[in-house]
Amino acid sequence: MQTEKVIDHIVNWLREYAENAGMKGFVIGVSGGIDSAVTSALCARTGLELLCLEMPIHQASSQVNRAMNHIGWLQDNHDKVSMIRVNLTPVFDGLIESLPPVEDEESRFMALANTRARLRMTSLYYFAALKKYLVAGTGNKVEDFGVGFFTKYGDGGVDLSPIADLMKSEVYEIGRFLGVNQEILDAAPTDGLWGDNRTDEDQIGASYDELEWAMKMQAEGKEATDFEGREREVMTIYIRLNSLNQHKMIPIPVCEIPLHLKN
Repeated sequence: MQTEKVIDHIVNWLREYAENAGMKGFVIGVSGGIDSAVTSALCARTGLELLCLEMPIHQASSQVNRAMNHIGWLQDNHDKVSMIRVNLTPVFDGLIESLPPVEDEESRFMALANTRARLRMTSLYYFAALKKYLVAGTGNKVEDFGVGFFTKYGDGGVDLSPIADLMKSEVYEIGRFLGVNQEILDAAPTDGLWGDNRTDEDQIGASYDELEWAMKMQAEGKEATDFEGREREVMTIYIRLNSLNQHKMIPIPVCEIPLHLKN
């Protein structure tokens, strides 16, 4: 990958999109992970305003510290970067208290994890509306178009996606080129939605390198049965998640009414 040229291309795309839309800049949720770090750094390079939100919900201190250190690094290197901390923990806890109890604790646990992402999306759009900003998405190609590893109308609810055509490995490559803090480059990827230390790999059952390989194999028409051992296992995981999460990757289904029923 021609890393510097890719960076320039994305930065120019971001700037032109915002200017054509008549917007002043961008707002982004900074989590302490590589995707939000790279996306925010690219937005900052446009020279437009950038608001970084740090939105903890029972968040691990290590994630918060990485996020704050990254925002500090952005502010040291760019003039138009601002930061607001929005503590969503009491909002989340209050919502839980307002919801009726359910017997299926596993389903409830998953629903509440996705609720965290949707509370953050709501906060991002609040500030976007106040300040005339665009909400910048942080999803990469494997997450957005491979396994659908994001929350619909949560971190998937954005105005534009600067890194969604980049594999995770390419996001890391850009992060190293930009000088993103080493602690972020070294941290295991996590969505931070569970209030514990589980990683993306723990949840998915495969690493991003493995998923990138499987995505390439599927594009070449390969099936899980074409492989043995771990490769077959990874392909099975990838194909299952790709199929299961198609509802996140395709447009919302619209029930089209036949014209003869309308006349």
